[in-house]
Amino acid sequence: MDTALLDLPAPTAARLRRPGWRDPRLLAGIAMVAAAVALGAWAVRTAQATVAVYAVRDTLVPGATVDADDLLVVDVRVPDAALAGYLPADEAVPQDAVLLRTVGAGELLPRAAVGAAVDVAVRPIAVPVDSRPSDEVVPGAVVDVWFTPAAPTGSAARDAEPGAPRLLAAGVTVAEVATPDGAFSAGGSSVVHVLVPQDGLPDLLTALAADGTLVTVPVPGSGR
Repeated sequence: MDTALLDLPAPTAARLRRPGWRDPRLLAGIAMVAAAVALGAWAVRTAQATVAVYAVRDTLVPGATVDADDLLVVDVRVPDAALAGYLPADEAVPQDAVLLRTVGAGELLPRAAVGAAVDVAVRPIAVPVDSRPSDEVVPGAVVDVWFTPAAPTGSAARDAEPGAPRLLAAGVTVAEVATPDGAFSAGGSSVVHVLVPQDGLPDLLTALAADGTLVTVPVPGSGR
């Protein structure tokens, strides 16, 4: 047997050293834990934070004035990016402000929906209707206005064809509904006030001056 192999020194086992406070790995771990705790606390605070903004009590239509009696103050959780689009409760409503578009009951009041009267792009027109309006024809609802010319009378009635109904105004907003004595009665008529764009006024005004029947047809679901 070769005795030279038996005289080799035995290898020494390496011992693990306990990490000290100055160990970069320990310091990095502590920093990561602290950052995670801080981020979690910030997320919880942000989720619980609310902002007071204005909401509308009842449906308001374009041209309606906006004052304190029309508004509610509600606390909502709105992302900062979207908050700028609404009117906060700590900001006064501009004097003589009117709505430029329809805002539904309970809806938050957008800044873009508030402006001056000269900025309103529609005009109110009173449309008399002989039949009782649908229950969906309420302020804020969207309707189409149709006109049917009256049938010719006298000698001209023999050769004349009955007038076909035609659409006068599509997708206009109802501002108000007035009925005789507050309720529809036989032989009476209701008046539906609609908000018509200015370029649609000539056709509607011409029909109002002519003999015929006007009907407001609600767009399904808009009067809720």
